[in-house]
Amino acid sequence: MATELRPIRSEEDYEAALEEAERLWGAAGSGTPDGDRLDLLASLIEVYEAKHYPMDPPDPVEAIRFRMEQLGLTRKDLEPMIGPRNRVADVLNRKRGLSIDMIRKLHEHLGISADVLIRPSRFDKVV
Repeated sequence: MATELRPIRSEEDYEAALEEAERLWGAAGSGTPDGDRLDLLASLIEVYEAKHYPMDPPDPVEAIRFRMEQLGLTRKDLEPMIGPRNRVADVLNRKRGLSIDMIRKLHEHLGISADVLIRPSRFDKVV
């Protein structure tokens, strides 16, 4: 019989929850008691990770590059969203920030969160 679910309060609790979730993995979304337990464990794990292992949203340029790789896009494919070739290069090389119009188009066409795109980019120091 499975133990009662409770909040994850320590690293030991977290590790045990991960092990149990891995054991139950095949039951996800099945509507069975094991599937329901896995859904609850996943929620508890998510809450613990958000508190103890927070992740900053990605840098806008990194998000664009990642999405380009996922979709197999080239710099030329970004021209309708960002502008001429030199502007695309400037954005991807962090020499130019994104305008509101660019953010809207990238969000609409590539599905990148506007919250990510509106963040300031980490401009590299030019030596």
